Amino acid sequence: MEWQPDEQGLQQVLQLLKDSQSPNTATQRAVQQKLEQLNQFPDFNNYLIFVLTRLKTEDEPTRSLSGLILKNNVKAHYQNFPPAVADFIKQECLNNIGDPSPLIRATIGILITTITSKGELQTWPELLPQLCNLLNSEDYNTCEGSFGALQKICEDSSELLESDALNRPLNIMIPKFLQFFKHCSPKIRSHAIACVNQFIIGRAQALMDNIDTFIESLFALATDEDSEVRKNVCRALVMLLEVRIDRLIPHMHSIIQYMLQRTQDPDENVSLEACEFWLTLAEQPICKEVLSGHLVPRTRKIKRTAMIHLSLSLQGDVEEDEAVPDSEQDIKPRFHKSRTVTLQHEGGEGEEGEDIDEDDDDDDDTLSDWNLRKCSAAALDVLANVFRDELLPHLLPLLKGLLFSPDWVTKESGILVLGAIAEGCMQGMVPYLPELLPHLIACLCDKKALVRSIACWTLSRYAHWVVSQPPDSHLKPLMTELLKRILDGNKRVQEAACSAFATLEEEACTELVPYLSFILDTLVFAFGKYQHKNLLILYDAIGTLADSVGHHLNQPEYIQKLMPPLIAKWNELKDEDKDLFPLLECLSSVATALQSGFLPYCEPVYQRCVTLVQKTLAQAMVRTYRARQLVILKTGYELPRMYNQHPDQYEAPDKDFMIVALDLLSGLAEGLGGSVDQLVARSNIMTLLFQCMQDPMPEVRQSSFALLGDLTKACFPHVKPCIAEFMPILGLNLNPEFISVCNNATWAIGEIAMQMGADMQPYVGLVLNNLVEIINRPNTPKTLLENTAITIGRLGYVCPQEVSPMLQQFIRPWCTSLRNIRDNEEKDSAFRGICMMIGVNPAGVVQDFIFFCDAVASWVSPKDDLRDMFYKILHGFKDQVGEENWQQFSEQFPPLLKERLSACYGV
Repeated sequence: MEWQPDEQGLQQVLQLLKDSQSPNTATQRAVQQKLEQLNQFPDFNNYLIFVLTRLKTEDEPTRSLSGLILKNNVKAHYQNFPPAVADFIKQECLNNIGDPSPLIRATIGILITTITSKGELQTWPELLPQLCNLLNSEDYNTCEGSFGALQKICEDSSELLESDALNRPLNIMIPKFLQFFKHCSPKIRSHAIACVNQFIIGRAQALMDNIDTFIESLFALATDEDSEVRKNVCRALVMLLEVRIDRLIPHMHSIIQYMLQRTQDPDENVSLEACEFWLTLAEQPICKEVLSGHLVPRTRKIKRTAMIHLSLSLQGDVEEDEAVPDSEQDIKPRFHKSRTVTLQHEGGEGEEGEDIDEDDDDDDDTLSDWNLRKCSAAALDVLANVFRDELLPHLLPLLKGLLFSPDWVTKESGILVLGAIAEGCMQGMVPYLPELLPHLIACLCDKKALVRSIACWTLSRYAHWVVSQPPDSHLKPLMTELLKRILDGNKRVQEAACSAFATLEEEACTELVPYLSFILDTLVFAFGKYQHKNLLILYDAIGTLADSVGHHLNQPEYIQKLMPPLIAKWNELKDEDKDLFPLLECLSSVATALQSGFLPYCEPVYQRCVTLVQKTLAQAMVRTYRARQLVILKTGYELPRMYNQHPDQYEAPDKDFMIVALDLLSGLAEGLGGSVDQLVARSNIMTLLFQCMQDPMPEVRQSSFALLGDLTKACFPHVKPCIAEFMPILGLNLNPEFISVCNNATWAIGEIAMQMGADMQPYVGLVLNNLVEIINRPNTPKTLLENTAITIGRLGYVCPQEVSPMLQQFIRPWCTSLRNIRDNEEKDSAFRGICMMIGVNPAGVVQDFIFFCDAVASWVSPKDDLRDMFYKILHGFKDQVGEENWQQFSEQFPPLLKERLSACYGV
């Protein structure tokens, strides 16, 4: 017999639903308590579905709210619903999917999808066939409601729909959806395309079998009068470009013309989808071929269209807002990037590695979300990277008109265009930059804040060129004006100027040393001026300055300017305040740069870092213990009373606090060197480090190994007693699946080897095989290869007898990895190691001796005793093979190598 509600119970539920719409906080709290009580009764959920589907005289918001509360209950407790309740809910959903109200249809669709997300697609076999049959209904509401539900299911369960677990229902559903591309209702057409679109990226076989029909149907809808249909058509073509370009190539000319029209669509959502097409096309090998030749004029049109969009969406045209406090939503969450140890290269600074740490902030942050303006700028950027300087003849006439326009909106879009093409067209732009740079620098003083902010960003894109010129010509005027903009009255300009200045710092490095006093005066003044959000960016600019000028910052005058405001902020922030992240990062860079200059501030900073690590580890241990207790004690939905009273005590600790603290400790150890000895002696950091090195979170281990390496260099007597415990952990982390963890563990092993000397012998076997495997592994990132080669060399230096038997297995990749590293102490010790191993096992190098010769020639000025080692090996090999064989062998050398070996070593 069908379930019927008790009238009194039904009225009680309705009253509760009405009360829940009250703005009164106390009423809301009472409603929440009542809901929790009612959830103890299984048929409460029957009342909720009954209100949603049967009480058609009730107002729609109340009915919909009833459905949303039921959805939340399904999400939280569906597995505990009695079968009769679950069946009643399912049947009511299917019977009422065609409700006359669009809001109720949508709510039922959400409820169906939530039920299927609980694994119910397999146990609700009639759902998909029934929804597909309801598509044939002559009643519009039933057809639309069913399509709405199907679209949500396709979005949430696309992989499952193609699986054997459901007997591949897509084989029926895709052809069915395609039939509705011609439906008279635009809403139905839009649903149909959206459903099929869910299966493009995954290359569902049922769609691939119907791909030509799908593409033809899309073309038929290309000029549909409904903007939602056009948007979905554009979205489909963009995805097809990525996965089935072979099917689009025959039609590419028409598609490009169509996308040009849609990029100018009156509906901004359609324009945005069409603009994505140029981004995706630029990634395809055929991009240049299909856009150039017969499409050069069209490319100009793409550019012109993009430029029009660049002048749109200029929100927040406020001039003076520096005194307005930031709202919380203004501030993006910050995530700390763990420390990665890198080496210095010939012709450039240390590389960050090609691993997980890449972060590109070249982003005009006019709006925090993706929009047509940003997409247009990104499209210009990628097209400039494809066509490079070939674009300039078509682009420059347009650009000149924009840049020098009296209309500020037009001028602003021109400046953004100039920044967007900087990377791709740099070479071709160089002749124009001497004229353009002064104009852009002048734009930093424009009366419009949006012009000033975009000028900051664009100038940062040309910072590399600026630094390559004599300082007085562009660097000094740019720096002077950017520093003024850092103190601008507009918060967006402050942010853009601070970010641009950080980019300039990275490019200019020690070129900024003569101006340090002026720079620090400005940055310190900004401390008292900035609101919350920009303060975080200011920390980054100060940290980058410290990284860029290094020990030049260690002057009493500079320390006196910089440290008081930083320490004041440090004292102001609580241990649980996430603003500590950027401040700790900043202080880490400052401590490394100041070296002994940081000594007066080091003790409280060190102690607080140790406390942060200790607190986080303690919270993690409490939570693990509570989790175990909960597994034992949990009954139904109820958690132990203690947990309910203090839930926040047992939340997962934010390990970013621990990571930034470990990284600042690394900065202190690196900057203070032996002066950190007493701090380490008076703390339990080695015990904490032992725990951190075994943390399940890779970023924690990554920072732990960096700190271990720095402490090994700074105060090894405190590390040495722990080596027997630490080395097996280091060996276990030589896993290149976690590149940065592996990189830092490898580096730390090399530092330990240099301190241990011959005492390293018992531990070589724990790590050597893994290191040899890593150096021979294809596609290993360069930074990891270099650190691995250094560490193998260092192990060979202290334990040549143990390492040299494997020489033949690693000598070739070892030599190629280190040939581009600058002369330094790490390279010196590694090459001494390889020479000692060759002395023990000369046969190990014979087969790849040319690579050794090339690596030796990479040295600019080796120390005299190392040069003698090279000399003996080269001449020993030459004497061993004889003059004639040596001549034949050296004929293989490139001319430069031959010349260098002859000049430096007489061979």
